[in-house]
Amino acid sequence: MIQPACIQLQATATSQQGVFQAIADIAVANGIAQSAEAIVAGLKAREKESTTGFQEGFAIPHTQVGEVNQPAIIIVRTETGIEWESFDGKPAFFFLSLLIPKSEAGTTHLQALSALSRALMNEEIRQSMLTATTPTELANIVSQAISGEDD
Repeated sequence: MIQPACIQLQATATSQQGVFQAIADIAVANGIAQSAEAIVAGLKAREKESTTGFQEGFAIPHTQVGEVNQPAIIIVRTETGIEWESFDGKPAFFFLSLLIPKSEAGTTHLQALSALSRALMNEEIRQSMLTATTPTELANIVSQAISGEDD
């Protein structure tokens, strides 16, 4: 579900819209989705329901839209924090975005979201994500975390 090509470590986005656009552009460039506009619209719609801001600078924006070809996790890490209405009131700068095809909504989506949420509650995993210096290193950390290999 996660590939190094789907990770942007020094994103220049400075707003929620900018983060959503970066996620959508990565998805289209990697053949995960057919339409950047549909991804941005789906992420915005989900965010309006309730915040995807987690804690400690992390957020998990996600969407299930028909234009997504395959389930994927896209990671965008920004240089500065962005207001995200996170649970702890702190800005977010580390975005783990789940993109799920509409046909897999409720199965793949819930399992991946649950695994990511559990991983982010683990201080050691969060720290290893924050200190990862390459997309490959970060992809490996996230893959292990969501597959439960570190439990």
